[in-house]
Order: sequence, then structure tokens, then C-alpha cells
Amino acid sequence: MPIQDQVYDTLIVGGGPGGLTAAIYLRRFTRNVALVDKGNSRLRLIPVSHNYPGFPEGVPGHVLLGNLTVQLERYGGTVMPGEIVDLRIEDGLFVGDYLPEASEDQPEPEPVQIRAHTVLLATGVADAGLPIENWREAIAFGSLRLCPVCDGFDVMDKRIAVATADINPVGHALFMRSFSSDVTLFERGPASMLDAEDKRRLDAAGVRLIESPLLSVTLDASMKPVMHTEDGEAYPADVFYPMLGEKARSSLAAKLGAETAQCEEIVVDDHYATTVPGLYAIGDVVVGLNQIAVATGGAAKAAVRIHNQLPPAYRQAPARPAQAGWTAT
Repeated sequence: MPIQDQVYDTLIVGGGPGGLTAAIYLRRFTRNVALVDKGNSRLRLIPVSHNYPGFPEGVPGHVLLGNLTVQLERYGGTVMPGEIVDLRIEDGLFVGDYLPEASEDQPEPEPVQIRAHTVLLATGVADAGLPIENWREAIAFGSLRLCPVCDGFDVMDKRIAVATADINPVGHALFMRSFSSDVTLFERGPASMLDAEDKRRLDAAGVRLIESPLLSVTLDASMKPVMHTEDGEAYPADVFYPMLGEKARSSLAAKLGAETAQCEEIVVDDHYATTVPGLYAIGDVVVGLNQIAVATGGAAKAAVRIHNQLPPAYRQAPARPAQAGWTAT
């Protein structure tokens, strides 16, 4: 049946670990699901994750996404490449304008309407940032890292550079002192984000502070980062945490009137329901800890609640051959 002629139980926007996990749960509940993915999951950037349970040797981000996709396909689900460019409510149903990914057959595809009783947003966040040379290669090499909580253990006793963040500017540098005695914090801009108490805490923890603003980051011959500051100095390190800052991809929810908080993250309840009935959100796009395990756990809770809130989907008895001596009527 063509997409536009169906009414799905759930439209899932975003095919990262949260969206894929939710789709797996809902398909196992026999729910009709449309999962649309633009291909921007941050998980693809992770060379190896060592803190996701069940993988003692670690798991590359693209491998985990691949495994989840194959698992979804075993339950009859698929990932629809493309983007939901608009979301609204019409006649009691959610309507998403789906723009398929361009292909040789459709170099300029037209939007198609997807209708659904519920919507689950797993759209993640978009990073802002500093000018960092060859940043994708640096992430793959492990010299540029995005998540202290995820991989602090993996950089034990290395020379660690951290940039100030807009929120809690010294917090990540202090956190990294648990893993190394050589931590340097760089001011991000010309106006200092630090007050006297921040500087006292850094000094007490033994974190070096570079107050000349950080202008750029380059990589040396061994792919290690070198921080360049406004005063012309260069500071080599083994690993750099840029603390880029981020903005939740929550515009679809905000347009429907869903409550958002700092960094435009979506506010949800204990079951990951937003303030818009029938609209759910999970993963990095919601208020909370940005971790793969949190996203997949939230996906499980949201999927169960969605299934329970939808009208029952009672299974019909399978057709059976007539037994000997019986007459079909």
C-alpha cells in the first residue's frame, strides 16, 4: 500500500540508537511503524564505544547502528531514508511531510504525506563549534572527543585539553581530573566565562587555565591536537574535548507547541511523553543525560507507553486446514 494511503500507529523521526530501538519494540508489539532517518546520527562519528553494555571489547558506532537496523528488518521494519520537513495535526492525526532521499531515479523527489496516530521524535542534537582541522579524522583517531562521560576512562593519564562550555564552564575540566593529572582548560572567547569561584576550584584541583582565547585547533604529524590561542601561543595535547555546545533538533515539536527548555531540549515526562498528546521524544533531543544507553532505555519505556495508549491491535486467528471429517461452511 502506498505510504500516503496508510495510517501508521507511529511515525518515528530519527534512526539513531533510540529511534531504531523504539521501532524494534513497536514492531514486536505488531505495530505499524514508519521510521524516517536523515542519516545524521552522532553515533556514526564514534570510532569505538566502550561504555555501552554488552560489548566488552567496545563497539564502533556504525556497527551498532547496523546491528539495530538488521534486527528491525527481522521484524518487518525498515528505515526510510529522507527527512520529515514538516509536522502538523489534521483531523486528529499527525501528518508529516516526508521528503525522500534523492536518488538516480528521483533526483528531485517530492514530499509525501505520512499520517500516524502517534509520533516519536529521536532527532538528536546539532553541534556548534570551534574551527578544528580535519575534525572527522581526529574523531576517528581518538584525538578529538565529544563526550567526557562516555570515554574519560579511555584517556587515562593523557594530556587532556578542554574548552570552556557555555553552561558550567569549568565542570568538564574538573570531571576529567578523575582520569589525568594533566588537564588544561582553554577560554573559548574574549569575554571570560569564569568567576572568582570557578578559578578557585580550578586551582584547588590542579587544572591549568589558559585565559588567552582559543582561536583554532590543528593536528600535528601524529594526529594529536595543538591548541592555538590569540596571543600566538601553541599548546600540544594528546586529546581535546571542545565542548562544542549543542542545539536540540526540536523544531518539529516546538511548532506543535511542545514545551522546551535550555538548548531547546524537549521536556518529557517519565514515559517520554511531551506536553502535546500523542507526541513522544527520546534520546539527546530531550532534557537529560546524552548517552546511548539512556536513549535505548528511553526508547523501551516510550514504546511500551505508546503501545498501551494506542487502540488494541488484537491478532486474528490464523487460517487452519479443515480437519478430517469436518465440513467447511
